[in-house]
Amino acid sequence: MHLVDCSPERHADAILDLLNDAILNSTALYEYSPRPPDSMHTWFDTKTRGNFPVIGLEDADGRLAGFASYGSFRAYPAFKYSVEHSVYVHADFRGQGLGRLLLQALIKRARQQDRHVLVGAIDADNSASITLHEHLGFTYAGTIREAGFKFGRWLDLAFYQLRLDTPADPQDG
Repeated sequence: MHLVDCSPERHADAILDLLNDAILNSTALYEYSPRPPDSMHTWFDTKTRGNFPVIGLEDADGRLAGFASYGSFRAYPAFKYSVEHSVYVHADFRGQGLGRLLLQALIKRARQQDRHVLVGAIDADNSASITLHEHLGFTYAGTIREAGFKFGRWLDLAFYQLRLDTPADPQDG
């Protein structure tokens, strides 16, 4: 496995497959319908405009095993140092520590980009993701009870955060 910066030309279809699998089969995304292929253009464009990384792990055959990214936490200027991240691993590659590698790479990139807080919004029943975040130093920041409704039940959304020692000189404006 090796880390790559994902591109729309090479990775859009594989990322879309991962996202749509999560939509249809899990509570990792609180969406009901699969995203259409043309949504990836906007998705990658948003990442590029915001200077948000999309980091992938490819196997020896170039198959995308998973990806991690972040984006705006909230769309107000004072939140410019905080980002909300996500990590997705293909079902064929789960249980091999790839989520940890992707999240570690994302944390490293966040430091390089002078981010200060990474926020993970995790379905409260997703113990594997919660454990991963806790092992990498994320702390519990609160739960919004019954924040979503999917698969015929209410879903609680737990927030975990990691505070970084960057930026060295934060600025208003």
